[in-house]
Amino acid sequence: MSKNRLEAFSDGVLAIIITIMVLELKIPHGDSIENLQPLIPVFLSYVLSFVYVGIYWNNHHHLMQIVKRISGSTLWTNMHLLFWLSLIPFATAWSGENHFSLWPVVIYGFVLLCSAISYYILVRSLLATHEENSDLAKAIGGDFKGKVSVVIYIVAMLSAFLSTYIAISLYVLVALIWFIPDSRVEKIIKTKN
Repeated sequence: MSKNRLEAFSDGVLAIIITIMVLELKIPHGDSIENLQPLIPVFLSYVLSFVYVGIYWNNHHHLMQIVKRISGSTLWTNMHLLFWLSLIPFATAWSGENHFSLWPVVIYGFVLLCSAISYYILVRSLLATHEENSDLAKAIGGDFKGKVSVVIYIVAMLSAFLSTYIAISLYVLVALIWFIPDSRVEKIIKTKN
């Protein structure tokens, strides 16, 4: 089965997710710089979510570059990932509009956690269609960053009950961990070109 349709559909959905998020940035009433101040939490929430969607797009793109084939179950696991990613605009808006209060921050973390788990499931589905010593298997390895991210999300969600700013800081930490594309995938791509 060709991976081209899966890539094209995923790219389209991710572009729509970013578009929906930016539409949540409402134009302030008034023309002074002070009118922007109430939008700061909304904007910061948008920036973090934009980075997250960008990270998923980037890693999905790199992953698909070394994938040789996909299965029907891969299509469904990809849809599972896109489902959770499509909830990021809701979680972003709720968190920003409520100035990072407890439940919006916890739900934001829950959406990030489920997105990470669904990405892991997608990778496992792809690995099932490839040989044990494939480029994909070599690039994924033990998936340390993926496993650590899940743990950090859980800790962040629990820490939100102490301080939502600790939780947000941990969400930022995970984004920083993933900001640079996985070097293992990059190395495999370079050796093939």
